[in-house]
Amino acid sequence: MSTLGKKPRVAIVGFGLVGRVAALELIEHYDITVYERDRQDAQTGAGTLAAAMLAPLAESVICSQAIAQQGLDAIKMWPRLLAKLDDAVFFQQAGSLIVAHQQDRGDLQSFAQRLKPLDGHRPYPVDQRMIADLEPELSGQFTQGLFLPCEGQLDNLGFFKASFNTLKRHGVHFFYGQEATVADGCVNNQAYDWIIDCRGVGAKVDNPQLRGVRGEVARLFAPEVCLQRPVRLMHPRYPIYIAPKPNHEFVIGATEIESQDDAEITVRSTLELLSAAYTVHSGFAEGRVLSLNAGLRPAFVDNHPRIEKKDNVIAINGLYRHGYLLAPVVVQQALSEGLL
Repeated sequence: MSTLGKKPRVAIVGFGLVGRVAALELIEHYDITVYERDRQDAQTGAGTLAAAMLAPLAESVICSQAIAQQGLDAIKMWPRLLAKLDDAVFFQQAGSLIVAHQQDRGDLQSFAQRLKPLDGHRPYPVDQRMIADLEPELSGQFTQGLFLPCEGQLDNLGFFKASFNTLKRHGVHFFYGQEATVADGCVNNQAYDWIIDCRGVGAKVDNPQLRGVRGEVARLFAPEVCLQRPVRLMHPRYPIYIAPKPNHEFVIGATEIESQDDAEITVRSTLELLSAAYTVHSGFAEGRVLSLNAGLRPAFVDNHPRIEKKDNVIAINGLYRHGYLLAPVVVQQALSEGLL
């Protein structure tokens, strides 16, 4: 255990989104060591592939009201968390826009009916003129939609880069490309005051209740496209989201695939994602494909996050498709078990 006068020692096992948020919250008062099984330049985890949308109202369609409310609370926490970084990271809360082609009007109405109320926040129906006011480059493309003003997003790749650089400058010790075994209050036989287990799907070896939920995304550079906020396209077969990032980059993805296959993205998914994006904005036709990826998001059977504490080990897992939406509030809850 810790020696008088020295900072308590904390091991963070898994340096994805949750591990980074935990490290930033603890850096001022703890001596932190990070264990990550992937190499330093790997971008295979859910946190690097995500669109990083902060969309509690839109997600309320498929999650409980309690989870959606947590997400709304977490949006307020992100600016404070990003202020800890030495480098600026793109963050906005300019709402999100839901649109549908005329033939998919029924899907839009169904979506609107399933939205849950959140502390007075509600969707606003928008017509063709209002859509053009919100997103001028979509003028004439759609005649119907919803505007969700409480929602936001951030730049996930920017956050990953800035968080590593900040933590490194603060003296965090990193062990990349190394499998970590957590046993008897130790990591790889090294004793720590606290161990934060943030392995995501990697913890399935110790927790068979975990499952992976597949997500597939494309990242494009499209200088002919200018969108101000995330846009979701309602469609009965392949609803998609388009999240604009700095420098005319866009993350395009679908909702989810109930599969634990972590192989490369399929041709069918690629065609559907890119074709649907083109129907939203024709400027994507001349865009450049920066990456096509698939990954697994960790989830339990109820799709709710779990915090499990045993002795000096705190496990945080199962954030499902709500990683960026929930991470700040879930990590704070977990660390209040004894560290904060």
